[in-house]
Formats: sequence, C-alpha cells, structure tokens
Amino acid sequence: MDKNWLKQKENFFVFDVRALKGNFLLAILKKAKNIAVGEGIKIIQNFEPIPLYSTMENIGFEYHTERIQNDIYASYFYRTEIIEANDTELPLKPIVMPRYADIDNTIADLTVNFWNNIWNKPKPAIELKTKFLLSLSNAVGSGRMKQATRELIKAYFLGVTVEQLDELFSLFIWNQGIGHFSSEMAQSSLFKVYLVIKNAEKKGKNKKEIMAAINEKFGEKNSETGFNK
Repeated sequence: MDKNWLKQKENFFVFDVRALKGNFLLAILKKAKNIAVGEGIKIIQNFEPIPLYSTMENIGFEYHTERIQNDIYASYFYRTEIIEANDTELPLKPIVMPRYADIDNTIADLTVNFWNNIWNKPKPAIELKTKFLLSLSNAVGSGRMKQATRELIKAYFLGVTVEQLDELFSLFIWNQGIGHFSSEMAQSSLFKVYLVIKNAEKKGKNKKEIMAAINEKFGEKNSETGFNK
C-alpha cells in the first residue's frame, strides 16, 4: 500500500501514552476522533501497540510503526476517511500491557506479540469464538472470574448462542460441583452477564441492544470486568 502520507508524519499530533496507567486504548481513541481527514496522530509507547491497529483502521486510519529505540515505538496513524464506530469492533480489548512495561519493556513487547499470535492469527485452526469459550473455561477452573466474564462477553459478541452458554454452565456445575457453583459462580460477574444475555433474548432484544446493555453495565468502568487503576 502506497503511504505517501509518511512524508508529513513529523507534522502529526504527538501523543505519548507511556505514562498512562489506565485504558490507553480509550485515551487514544478519544484523541483520534478529533483528527481530520488528511491529518494524523503519532503514538509513542514502550511496546508495539498491536491491539490498536484494527481499532484505528475501523474508524478510517492507515498506520505505520517504527522502532525508534530498543524499548520505544512510534506508531503513525493517518486518517483517510471518517468512519463512525460500528458494532463490528470486538469489545474489551486487552489493556493491561502497560503493566508489563512497568516491569520490563522487553516483556511488554514479547507479551503483546504473543497475544497477537494467539488472538489475531490468520486462518486459525480453532475459530475465535471457540477460543474465547476455551479461555473462559480455563479461567473458571483457575478462579479468574474477571477474565472469564470478559471472554464470555467476547464469545457472545462473536455469535455464541444462549443454548451453547446453557450447556457450558451445566458443565461448570458438573465439573466444579454444586457447592462451588452456589457459593462462587452464582454470585459472580460471569453469571450476571449470562443472565443479562439470557433474559434479554427472552424479551426479544436483538444482539445490538444486548451488547449495548452489557457494555453499559460490564464495560471497562466496572471493577468486576474492567481495568483497576
């Protein structure tokens, strides 16, 4: 793809997100909304911001990334058109990467590339929604309900049905035990989201309406599912 716009990259608005400890993806998107067609934004981060690429493309940006030092990346995003955010963007993007950079920038770089290989792999043998269900089940088995809830939301977004969720939760009762389900899972954010989905579908709500309700109640601002500063 021809990227003649790189000739003007030094004129781009510069946004250094290395010091941000919260959701740097949302902070970048907030800035990006004010970028006009024919202009761009330069993001500076301790690791390559791979999770950001598809999100920015979905709202009308092309991108180019350079490693300017061993532990610093400059990502240039140029706006070719204005596309309104739509319902095709996977919710609950990974936002913990800056925590790894707090420890070691190389670890952050390795982690984001490992994430990319697992979740953005071209032509995967296991379809993405099934991967989320597998990850969900593994998280439940390890007692990580926040992760399990996030995976449930993403799996449902990608097309997992209520009937499939019914069978999955039946398996949890079988494998984890009734006592564990009663004391732990039935009180969890995971089960709350499951009930929101199930009850909303019974009322005839469509996927868009249900996802809007889930994002409102269980988005990044919810301590049970989001990022705690």
